[in-house]
Amino acid sequence: MVDLLKHKWIFYALSILVALFAAHESIRLLFLLALLGFGCFYKRFSVWQIATIIGAGVIAFGYFSWQLSKLEKPLQLPASLTFTDTYKINGQTLRGFMQDQDGRNNYIVYTFRSEEEKTAYEAMPLAGITFTVEGELEPPDRPPHAYSFSMENYLKSKSAIGIVNVSTWEPAGQQGKLLQAIYKQRFKLKQHIEESFPPSLSAEAQALLIGVQENVDEELNRAYQKLGITHLFAISGLHVALVSLLFFQGLLRLRVRRELATIILILILPIYALLAGGAPSVWRAVSVVEFVLLAKYFNWRLPIEDALAISFIGFVLLEPGAVYQVGFQLSYLATLSLIYSAPILARMKTWWMQGFMITFVCQLLVYPILLFHFYELSLSSLLANIVFVPLFSFVILPVNFVLLLATFIPGPLANLLFIGYEPLRTGVTDFILYVQGLPYQMWVPGKPSRLWMITLYVSVFTAFLWLDMRRAIWKIACVILIPALLFQASHYTERALTITFVDVGQGDCIVIELPHRRGVYMIDSGGLLRFEQEKWKRRDGQYEVGKRVVVPFLKGKGISELDMMILTHADADHVEGAEEILREIRVDTIHVTPASSTKDVMKDILTEASKQKIQLKEQMAGDGWQQGDASFHYLWPTETDYEGNNDSLVLLLQFGSFQALFTGDLEAEGEKRLIQEGRLHQVYLLKAGHHGSKTSSTEAFVDTVQPALSVFMAGKDNRYGHPHAEVVERFDERGLPYLTTGEVGTIEVKVAKGRMTVHTVK
Repeated sequence: MVDLLKHKWIFYALSILVALFAAHESIRLLFLLALLGFGCFYKRFSVWQIATIIGAGVIAFGYFSWQLSKLEKPLQLPASLTFTDTYKINGQTLRGFMQDQDGRNNYIVYTFRSEEEKTAYEAMPLAGITFTVEGELEPPDRPPHAYSFSMENYLKSKSAIGIVNVSTWEPAGQQGKLLQAIYKQRFKLKQHIEESFPPSLSAEAQALLIGVQENVDEELNRAYQKLGITHLFAISGLHVALVSLLFFQGLLRLRVRRELATIILILILPIYALLAGGAPSVWRAVSVVEFVLLAKYFNWRLPIEDALAISFIGFVLLEPGAVYQVGFQLSYLATLSLIYSAPILARMKTWWMQGFMITFVCQLLVYPILLFHFYELSLSSLLANIVFVPLFSFVILPVNFVLLLATFIPGPLANLLFIGYEPLRTGVTDFILYVQGLPYQMWVPGKPSRLWMITLYVSVFTAFLWLDMRRAIWKIACVILIPALLFQASHYTERALTITFVDVGQGDCIVIELPHRRGVYMIDSGGLLRFEQEKWKRRDGQYEVGKRVVVPFLKGKGISELDMMILTHADADHVEGAEEILREIRVDTIHVTPASSTKDVMKDILTEASKQKIQLKEQMAGDGWQQGDASFHYLWPTETDYEGNNDSLVLLLQFGSFQALFTGDLEAEGEKRLIQEGRLHQVYLLKAGHHGSKTSSTEAFVDTVQPALSVFMAGKDNRYGHPHAEVVERFDERGLPYLTTGEVGTIEVKVAKGRMTVHTVK
């Protein structure tokens, strides 16, 4: 039977993959089974083999549909829920996944009532403990825009039924004593590493040895991303191979028979997978090794590609949502690229060429997926991986295993090893931070649509085929680069003026794109008004609007450079995110209102701007610029003293007959003086002042500008009650349409051929 299915498991895996997407997305996708059947016919499969492959897909579709139907049944609270090992305590909040009695995942949120309670929970492993939970089921918040983190998609990838906001809970016992024991050991290992390793080495050791990445420094993690070596911190085939080799050879040294050592290793590897955190890359590596060991033990002929396909089938049947996890996608695709490129890699004569090709084929197969999820690609990854893969594989990873073992040995051995290793490892980190700071390392073409994903993957598979056929290098380069460059260029074909009001919560951020991207300008950057908290309530790594919302929006649209950043005035909800944006997006010029740069909230921005040598200009009424058919004029302020909201930069955009007015936080006094000086007239689009506060958008102002559409930039359920009911009533009475970002999300306005169209993220 095994020989009959040799080299055919990949087709069963594809059949089940089609069924999974058909169950999750649309039953119409099942027609792809017919295409798969034609492919099998072309490969000269027998009729019964084609029938069983298609039949497997149909049966899997029924199974996945049944699994999804179970998730539709709402959780009845109070309920008995059991912690998985996926949870995190940060600040005063505990978040993670708990399973109900039907085995369904629930995302829970619990707020600690005191520092003592938080300390008690931090000191114990929660995985496997059952609680009687009371609270409320909450729908996930909509994402601010199409390129930001989506809680709904995250829950989908975890096969979770929803969010439980816990009001109270009580411990109600434990489930799964074996799993509980394993999770407890993992928790103890984490604590042991924190206590015994130097602080500079602890986070790395936790990531490499047990898969805990939550303590890795954000700046360092971003450096790894820029160099394309983040995967080195994901426990995968290398770790499993090293653990397997060490354990197997250790058993043989203890004179255990090879057959018995194989059986013991088969039993031990799943335990290691749980200790290592059970990420998709871990289970993929462990399961493939398990199948290979079993095949060898029973004298089956199981090619490695079949072992990978069987592993895939087993994984998605047990955890269907995993196929939506980026780690799952990258792990299987990268391994697939290495397996099917083995003949190509074998032709490489030198180790460095082989290392280059290994990185190249892996990056080639996964790069459309990376663009789909992260909107950017590291250009330095090919060279960086040649250096850092051997360094991590043969030095840093083994050294961390040795250091961990040394910490369990009484005496000064571990400290002596740390004294020798820590300066060397710190030197490597300093080198990484230096190299990542070099400019133009990231290609930012944006998020590809489904059509572009198909196009890019056609070029990828063609490149693999031509590599195998030994076609000329220039032809292979063309088939890869031309579609990629066309995708990059596609952003420059837009003929409309695009104005996007980015939903940054209670703050302002507006992005203006001229036709054909002849200019890209940002008005304000969003930000948070931060309030002093007790130390135990503070989160590790504060939420940053610039990094979490604005930068993904820009990169998702393929914007890697701003011609101008306009900071209307020095309030945190307008400028606090600017520093984070400057670190990720190149900016040519920054405009500020006179004297606002002296305010404390501007200090970090000025430091970053100075570091990057970005020109800072003070602007006021009468200043402006022209770019193509668009002209920009500052209408306010008229004085050089800065006193707050009423000194906001007010910008008028003219594009043909279309006019848009952006008022910052201008209030009644400023609006009155603009009217008196005759600077205002009717406009098509208005960014209402001060988030719709009752101190702005006075009757005289609204009557003067009479906008065809007004936008209030205010957070959902904000504490200030913006936009104020009086202001909303004022617009309603005059029949003037308006939208609020807190209600509809990011608002995109396109202007072309004298027409204005509006799109929202709901």
